[in-house]
Amino acid sequence: QVQLVESGGGLVQAGGSLRLSCAVSGDIFSINVMGWYRQAPGKQRELVARITSGGKTNYADSVKGRFTISRDNAKNTVYLQMNSLKPEDTAVYSCNGQVTTGWREYDYWGQGTQVTVSS
Repeated sequence: QVQLVESGGGLVQAGGSLRLSCAVSGDIFSINVMGWYRQAPGKQRELVARITSGGKTNYADSVKGRFTISRDNAKNTVYLQMNSLKPEDTAVYSCNGQVTTGWREYDYWGQGTQVTVSS
């Protein structure tokens, strides 16, 4: 059993910052790519940022220069530092991990955390 647990969401004013964390626990052999996705009301889920086990990153154009994804492999944790937040960043943010367990790789998702940016 593998679990992803997010924390760090909340309400912030435009221009402010938040840091999201996602901790992976359970029967883990290895973790490959980890990513953050978001879904705003009435919109499809979209990739925000992702990071490989080696630290290679890529970002959605809308967050480049404002958000930074990082990971601590020793803690099986991925972070999303969000700066200069805008009202359009308001969404439920979910963590995704490609986790090898039981000799196979699976996609796992966290439960999501709400980020609300007020104007």
